[in-house]
Amino acid sequence: MWHNAFYLVPGVLLAATALYAWQAKQAAQRVSNPKGLPGRGIALLEAAFLAGGPGRVFDTALVRMHRRGHVVVSRSRLVTLTATEPVDEVDGAIVDAIGPSRGRDLDSLRVAVMHAPAVQAVGDALAARGLLRNPERLRRARTAHRTIWLALAVTVAFAVAAPLLDSDEPGSDHAALWIPLLLLVLGLLSLLVTRPPKGRVTPAGRRQLALMDTGKPWQPHHGAFVSGADAVLLGAVAIGGLTLLGADGLGDPELHEAMLAAAAADQSARAVAASAGTGSSSSGTSCSTGTAVWCGSSSDSSDSSGSSGSSGSGCGSSFSCSSGSSCSSGSSGCGSSSGSSCGGGSSCGGGGGCGS
Repeated sequence: MWHNAFYLVPGVLLAATALYAWQAKQAAQRVSNPKGLPGRGIALLEAAFLAGGPGRVFDTALVRMHRRGHVVVSRSRLVTLTATEPVDEVDGAIVDAIGPSRGRDLDSLRVAVMHAPAVQAVGDALAARGLLRNPERLRRARTAHRTIWLALAVTVAFAVAAPLLDSDEPGSDHAALWIPLLLLVLGLLSLLVTRPPKGRVTPAGRRQLALMDTGKPWQPHHGAFVSGADAVLLGAVAIGGLTLLGADGLGDPELHEAMLAAAAADQSARAVAASAGTGSSSSGTSCSTGTAVWCGSSSDSSDSSGSSGSSGSGCGSSFSCSSGSSCSSGSSGCGSSSGSSCGGGSSCGGGGGCGS
């Protein structure tokens, strides 16, 4: 009889891990401020974050400041501040990151702004509306799901150990094999039921991107822009990224080259940190330096429905074509459902880096 009581330990462990994984999955899917989809009327930087993550927000805001004459970017990737009147909090984060010297190299500026509370708040707002999944909750759900495998391994170990402890005396009780088999079946079912959602872009977020991909160039319908042409340009940067737009589309080859180089430098720095074991990008909480909730690893994109935004381009790559979206040739680069990857090693046209 004691052999059957022997299975109480793996049984309780399996039940506890399944309950933990279920609660973590529910938390990852929770929407605190549900609203209807804004269609093509979504704000510029929200569109940038949804399509490309924190890095795309920085790219869009910097191009906007450049078009307004508030910054100058040299080929050597030095950003010089020429005006200090930000149009929103993200512009203010760029001004603050540049500092009183009114000049800073683009590489470090990009990383600093991606971690700024103003940029992180854009992702928080999208998650509250159910367009994105909070990366920390998603990471916790994946970790909880893996604990079920640990409980299954313990169950198998107990099932192997129980017969070895049987007494050979006639009439002695023997372990019931159906109990561990039942636990294994229940464990496998719990793995299916508690499977965490894939990717950070939710189905509602994918529908939002699809609403913006109508074949016409997308442009924000509110905000401070120099002209209608600039609104179209900024919409193309936000949705498609700099690589998809190209130097001719941006209208400033030096700016285009410098920003792509900064994104590539950020990607290289994260790759070196990951290979050296000093970074924590796999946890979904860091990006090059410092800590940022909305910076994740390439594992987020690989878990998406059929298409990774870029080849190992960590921090935010899951936002770019991460949900089966393809990169089109127009200004609206994400949102279709062809299920193809961006290709070319770029993150939906952003040249890699933190969500670019």
